[in-house]
Amino acid sequence: MIRVITAALHALDLSLLQCASLMVPGVLRAEWRREWRSELWHVRRASAPPSGATFGAECDIVAFCLGAYQDAWCLRRHAQRNKPAASLATAPFRGSAAQCLLMLVAVFVTTYALALFQPEVRMATHSSRSAARSGLILIQVQDQEGPTKAVIPFERYRNWSLHSHLDFDGFAFYRMSREEVTAGAEPPSRWRVALSSANLFALLGFPIQLMGNGEISEPGLPQMILSYTLWKNEFGGNPGIVGSLLRIGRRQVKIVGVAADRVWKLPGQPDAWLLEPDLAILGAGAGHIIAHLTRQGRAEMWADRVNITVYNPDHSEQDYLGTSISEHTPTPWDLYRFAVLLALLALPAVTSVSLSEYSVSSHRPPWPRRLARGMYLGGKLTLLLPIAYYASLDCAYWHASQHSPASEYAQLFSTFVICLFGFRWAILDQRQRCPVCLKRVAHPAQVGLASRTFLAWNGTELICTGGHTLLHVPSLPTSWFGAQRWLYLDSSWEFLFAGTDAG
Repeated sequence: MIRVITAALHALDLSLLQCASLMVPGVLRAEWRREWRSELWHVRRASAPPSGATFGAECDIVAFCLGAYQDAWCLRRHAQRNKPAASLATAPFRGSAAQCLLMLVAVFVTTYALALFQPEVRMATHSSRSAARSGLILIQVQDQEGPTKAVIPFERYRNWSLHSHLDFDGFAFYRMSREEVTAGAEPPSRWRVALSSANLFALLGFPIQLMGNGEISEPGLPQMILSYTLWKNEFGGNPGIVGSLLRIGRRQVKIVGVAADRVWKLPGQPDAWLLEPDLAILGAGAGHIIAHLTRQGRAEMWADRVNITVYNPDHSEQDYLGTSISEHTPTPWDLYRFAVLLALLALPAVTSVSLSEYSVSSHRPPWPRRLARGMYLGGKLTLLLPIAYYASLDCAYWHASQHSPASEYAQLFSTFVICLFGFRWAILDQRQRCPVCLKRVAHPAQVGLASRTFLAWNGTELICTGGHTLLHVPSLPTSWFGAQRWLYLDSSWEFLFAGTDAG
């Protein structure tokens, strides 16, 4: 048993030395390992008693092995300090334009893939997820004191729907009810169920997801449409639930679809809608009436409201108030465009939008080179825009189970931040790239004295490793040198870059 423990402790010591050797430069690593292993052998012989390993002796050996990390770190720093500086001819090619564009393409593909794998994003960007059908109103009873109630007897709806009207061309009814629902072997749960007329969703223009063709009008069992929130929370977003049967009280109903989530909510916030013919819900009691206005009826609306006067059989008047439920709600595309506009307006506040000045020189690049530089900037901006769109959608709906005002604010804020700092990065990157070869300038050198800023040049000078240009960046902008300036190099500088691709 003691031999097994001793072997395990020895293996631990060797693994500590092996990990420390990874910090040593590769050319010195093998020799360093041999030296420390030999030292470990002497330390173990000197520390371990003949009778076997003790706890105190093993702690000393482990402390010796941990000292190898300090030695390896010092050796690495010494090697880096004495490493000869790379000349301009052998300077690495830092951040090429092609690498930058490929990086942006990779980010775009990643954000787009994440958006595809999120059902919430797909539903939010669906073309049918716009405002409700134009001209929809919720009819409410208006009493003399001013407050309104959205509960009207079913008989009133029945009477209106059987007659033609100049201001209306459709009515729908639903009544909220708390029902006990049983799904398969699951224990019963109570849902807020809207007992609705069969034409409710046709009148609303409310998109139904996962619905088979013609299923909603199929005769037989009563038809049920689940809300998006209930579908996600109770059934885990399983599309296979469509077509299955549920039991509401003593009745069986068939699930025929899932209602796409919307910004606006119908009164009562139902968990599900049970669609039945008018005769089946006759005598269901008071509920909510939704109507669709004709062109003439919409002309009478004021501030999304319309007053309705109805004459009762006893010739008395009954006043109703129609409130619009088809107000325009911003789509993700609307929010995105607004945030991009805000970012463009705020961009001059965080960075200069100038792309540098150019010295008067006969060595300026030909027009194909200048065109390539403009295309590079356009490529960056073109890739940043869809990245901001899909990344903001990913952020807004990453943890959201449904569309909500919070997701709108999250998309608006994330789009603004990504666009603002993305555009800022694109401009700063463009200003640091040689106009000839699009390489990033390097090797900054401080030139001049701060005390002579207004009398002589004072700032930072960077050079293109391809030997094309010098970049002068003033430390303090003045009236005669307000922005950074490119200085094109002539052929007399070529001997410094003999080993580079002057391209």
